[in-house]
Amino acid sequence: MTITWSAIEEILDPTGLIEGERYEAHARLMLDEEDELYRPDGIGVRCIMAWIDGETTLKSYYVYEPATDEVIDLQLEEDELTELVQSFIENRTRDN
Repeated sequence: MTITWSAIEEILDPTGLIEGERYEAHARLMLDEEDELYRPDGIGVRCIMAWIDGETTLKSYYVYEPATDEVIDLQLEEDELTELVQSFIENRTRDN
């Protein structure tokens, strides 16, 4: 699986109620042809990540068709989610 991040933006909390930092991130995943989620142009993933005390967690995500932005009713496997979070950490650190 190859992950390319198209956007990582901090979500500002003017109320101060959210602990840590939150990010909205968009990624394109190019999956192996053997994967049941495989699409020739890859799949898009929009996710909300939390960064609290040096720990990153995936709060929510959805999968979409990149060409149309249409939501696809699919879930990523645990290993794919782990790889997504690790890639986010590497890209967030590099960009900040």
